Amino acid sequence: MKKVIYAIFAFTLMAGVACNQSSKGTKVEASDTHKMEMTADADGLTACQHQSKIYWKGTKPTGEHTGFIKLKEGGKFMVEDNQLVGGEFIIDMNSIVNVDLEDEEMNAKLVGHLKSADFFHADSFPTAKFVITSVEALSGNEEFTHTIKGNLTMKDITKGIEFKANVKVNEGAVSATSEEFVLDRTQWNVNYGSKSIFKEIKDNFIHDEFSLKIEVYSM
Repeated sequence: MKKVIYAIFAFTLMAGVACNQSSKGTKVEASDTHKMEMTADADGLTACQHQSKIYWKGTKPTGEHTGFIKLKEGGKFMVEDNQLVGGEFIIDMNSIVNVDLEDEEMNAKLVGHLKSADFFHADSFPTAKFVITSVEALSGNEEFTHTIKGNLTMKDITKGIEFKANVKVNEGAVSATSEEFVLDRTQWNVNYGSKSIFKEIKDNFIHDEFSLKIEVYSM
């Protein structure tokens, strides 16, 4: 009898932990689009398509999936007086990669589902875009150097976001690495499995929040 009670207690504890297993990171509230503050005197530097990556994490009550996505050609940083002031990056939605599933069939099934109309609908929306509208230096922060504001477009929906990042401009080279931050996918009409949209799914849901970490480099 004691073993049965212990087993029930252990299961309940594990279930409670799993249900709270949402994406970790700084929660970012999407807003109306930000106004561009870049000046006309800025120089454009090409972003490195191959080295730059956007890391993602999605979670559900039973676990999580992680991976990354790449940029398409044509991204650029805007630099003025040796400071990053803007930029525009095109995201290749067909380049989604999962890194946690070792089984090739399961991996392909997940990636295919993420590209489908249930999620990012890559056939109809093959690209997303992030435009940096302003870069503000941070003081008294040992981990990050700047706050980056910009407009993120997915599925033809544009929202303003901001996050902290380490930004370096050195001898014509630029790099920016963001903090891990959390967005609500439903604000871009990515609604599949959302408990806030579909009340009837009960416990068979996927968390609305997903996390991103951006690493971009110039060529």
